[in-house]
Amino acid sequence: MFFRCTGGTTELKPSTFVEWLHDALEGDDNASCKHIIRFKTRKDFTACIHHMKRRSKEWPRLNNVQPLKIIRALSCTLQTTSQPIPFPFIESIEADTQIQVHAPKAVTAIQPSSGKTTNETPNIPWGIKHIRAPQAWAKSKGERIRIGVIDTGADFTHPDLRHCLSYGINLLNRHMMPNDDNGHGTHIAGTIAASSRQRGIIGVAPQAMIHPVKAFDHQGSAFVSDIINGIDWCVKNQIHIINMSFGMKTYSRALESAVRNAYQAGVIVVASSGNEGKQATIDYPARLRQVIAVGATTRKGQIASFSNNSKNIDIYAPGEKIYSTWLRGKYHELSGTSMATSHVTGVIALMLSRRPGLKPLQIKSLIKKNAKLILKSGKGGLGIKEIHALRALSSVAKGSP
Repeated sequence: MFFRCTGGTTELKPSTFVEWLHDALEGDDNASCKHIIRFKTRKDFTACIHHMKRRSKEWPRLNNVQPLKIIRALSCTLQTTSQPIPFPFIESIEADTQIQVHAPKAVTAIQPSSGKTTNETPNIPWGIKHIRAPQAWAKSKGERIRIGVIDTGADFTHPDLRHCLSYGINLLNRHMMPNDDNGHGTHIAGTIAASSRQRGIIGVAPQAMIHPVKAFDHQGSAFVSDIINGIDWCVKNQIHIINMSFGMKTYSRALESAVRNAYQAGVIVVASSGNEGKQATIDYPARLRQVIAVGATTRKGQIASFSNNSKNIDIYAPGEKIYSTWLRGKYHELSGTSMATSHVTGVIALMLSRRPGLKPLQIKSLIKKNAKLILKSGKGGLGIKEIHALRALSSVAKGSP
């Protein structure tokens, strides 16, 4: 629910707002009372931050308020209220809702030796072969491309990921590394950029660099404010691509604002569409127009039964029984639009490595134009396009953005 702030008098200043905020803060960290307060201008936002710092020793509860600089906002736990805030410089307030990683539809534990490999030969999972990524590696392997994976973190000890994992951030505990305690983020990282000389696996872009952004806890849950902070970190650290394998049903103006800022900074945002098997609808943030929305396909090149299906999906990719890295050096087979999204992120890394500077809209256009038409869906005959790494990279190599 949004509380648009239209009332108030011009005498109400940022210092007065900080006093109001202190009185309105909830005593404990009640998730149902978390909100995002957005300011109309950068000047007013900065002034409020200044006043908060000045009063923080006197009012220690203000230290629990989290700035969201990328969208000129504050995340805080407020007492339940249905009244607009009477400050003219406040744009709006919305609930800081929870968001989940797109949970896989199947989980199969697999030992490293069972991936149809020998001790000398690494395994190329079926999805990576299917999109013709190995044929593209002669032209690009994702060199010099930085990918922010906003997820549950990554396993820095996994032998297939050691070469590709770079510095990241743990938004749940900034004093700790973004280590994965769930597995989802590690699986995504493997499909994007794993590399092994022996019995492990190879990802779509095996020379790309992954920067894990841990915004989700061990249960795969985060708040919208955590995602916004993750996007902010990626923009500040000049990340080229952001992988978002998660979603929610409700629209968030604050999240859209953060995504728009990343888009305007030239960052390509890729997101999964959801695993409910719904027709004509997909989750946020994939539904936002600044995002490349991804659906999942099967080995037979058909839309997976669990994948949401909508004209708002930009591209489909393999998402059924995807074999990738897991915690403690292991491997798992998962199904979901999350897995499809990591394939698309990898292909974009191949493209950007070959031609740096491509804008988000150019990338979206190129992967759609050079995709593989796999089937018609529905009575109206909606064309479904599956990503094709070799074609997409060839179009970039020919110099036709």
